[in-house]
Amino acid sequence: MDMRTPLGKVRGLGSAKEGTDHFWRQRLTAVANVPLLIFFVVFIMTYAGAPHADVVAALANPFVAVVMALVVISALTHMRIGMQVIVEDYVHAEGIKIVLLMLNTFFAIAVGGLCLFAILKLAFAG
Repeated sequence: MDMRTPLGKVRGLGSAKEGTDHFWRQRLTAVANVPLLIFFVVFIMTYAGAPHADVVAALANPFVAVVMALVVISALTHMRIGMQVIVEDYVHAEGIKIVLLMLNTFFAIAVGGLCLFAILKLAFAG
């Protein structure tokens, strides 16, 4: 027996009115992270131990800088959604849950901002 209203069935929304949005965003970022993180690991292995000037010159390439920025954005989005699901599932006190969800979002924004600043600084320094 389906307890959803006809409008709820059409929209595909559950009681939280979000449907499968988090599920699909988590899967999308997971798929996007595969090639992005492969690029990141290859870049790190290529320039490990290289002089600072070589790394700056490599990051001055617009393609490399954009891909590095995409790595940061995709990985942090994936992390934030994953941590949000964990907090929502395992923290039962509403006040603590809200504080942790806010801290999770602020942490992702702060780390993302710092990483993007560093990438841009290196990209435009070359």
